[in-house]
Amino acid sequence: MLSGMPPDLLGRPPAPALVLGAIASVQCGSAVARTLFDDLSPSTVVLLRLVVSAVVLLAITRPRVWRWTREQALSAVVLGLAMGGMNLVFYESLQRVPLGVAVTVEFLGPMLLALAQSRGLVEGAWALLAGVGVALLGLAGGGSAPALGLLLAFLAGLLWAAYILASARTGRLLPGTQGLAVSLAVGAVLAALVTGVSEPHTVAKAFTHGSLLAHGAAVALLSSLVPYSLEMSALRRMPTRVFGVLMSLEPLGATLAGLAILGQRLTVVEVVALVLVSAASVGVTLGARAAAAAAA
Repeated sequence: MLSGMPPDLLGRPPAPALVLGAIASVQCGSAVARTLFDDLSPSTVVLLRLVVSAVVLLAITRPRVWRWTREQALSAVVLGLAMGGMNLVFYESLQRVPLGVAVTVEFLGPMLLALAQSRGLVEGAWALLAGVGVALLGLAGGGSAPALGLLLAFLAGLLWAAYILASARTGRLLPGTQGLAVSLAVGAVLAALVTGVSEPHTVAKAFTHGSLLAHGAAVALLSSLVPYSLEMSALRRMPTRVFGVLMSLEPLGATLAGLAILGQRLTVVEVVALVLVSAASVGVTLGARAAAAAAA
């Protein structure tokens, strides 16, 4: 079905290309963010990223929030909370486990979203396959710190599923990227509250040190401004089930970014686990699409 999508006559990229661009951008951004953890806490990196992203996008879009309906405003707030929470938890995970492993476990969230849209024994078998993959990651890692990293990645995955639903809703209710701009500001406020409690002494360093601020701007561009805009645009033109199929490439993208930028190499067991989770994600999502087509 995706291969049969006609290209936009005005030259607008097809929705699948937008999703693939978002995947490449966000995983490179995550790898760059990981390089900042020697100087800043994960929550401070999230704060820096979201503040820069929000300021830039608010300046560009200048959303007239006073004209929004209550439903539009609420959708932007929910998206911001999901976005901020997802990034705060994921970066904590990223401090403990390799990027490819963290994203593999995190992807269980979108997979469960697709599973919730499906029914039947086949979908249950795919879920079992994903469980085997995650169990392999646990056995490969071992120790309490990796286990905590896996748990945090799974929690980030649940928030990722919430983000997908909230992003699709906000994209339908608000034009352009106005909703995204406000959502980034909401996420920045959440990150500021968390960082103010956990790491208040690193905030000033993040925003006054030239090199750290420049890296933070790069993370904001790669991890927020580019991918969120592309994903919201894509979700306006494709169902969340199709979106989920394409997002199954996230673990692979994360592994390649971790290798190229961070020099992180996965073991054979971890690679097998990555393949199992990705295959299960594709299977569940395709099953959801088939069920929806049969019911139509």
